Amino acid sequence: MSISLREKYQKEVAAKMQKDFGYTNALAVPKILKVTLNVGIGKGKDDPKVAETAENTLKRISGQAPVYTLSKKSISAFKVREGMKVGLKVTLRGKRMWDFLEKLIGVTLPRVRDFRGLDPKNIDTTGNLNLGFKEHLVFPEIKSDEVERLHGLELAITTTAKNKAIALALFKYLGFPFKENN
Repeated sequence: MSISLREKYQKEVAAKMQKDFGYTNALAVPKILKVTLNVGIGKGKDDPKVAETAENTLKRISGQAPVYTLSKKSISAFKVREGMKVGLKVTLRGKRMWDFLEKLIGVTLPRVRDFRGLDPKNIDTTGNLNLGFKEHLVFPEIKSDEVERLHGLELAITTTAKNKAIALALFKYLGFPFKENN
């Protein structure tokens, strides 16, 4: 039986990070805090079916109910008023987060068309990994014959890493498939 991603982090990755980066305290080792899934419904703000489709998609993918995000201010060029629903988001923590990450690495990313690995540029300067999916069909919970409308999906993995290099090492040790630099 293979070990879960959480156990791998606790038993192997944390010790390796502590040794490689010279952390004297085990609590100083970077860890993953949360995973946030986000869907924008800007184009379909007038059509309630778009929001309903995005909500059902996020429910299936994450296993929990999404929260609507509201616009902070009015923008007349986009016909958006303050307080309008402009997107949905789900924040995963704990066991659900680790289960989702396992599924992301093992099933979802290999299903992406022409996938050659993640770009290290997707990690920002504060050590968070940001991914975008053009269509939500890559997730195994979504059946392509049931889909009426395609929509994109954003994914943010938040860590306690202090910089890009440490975060890249953390993600590589966890098994995220990154492109090799030429």
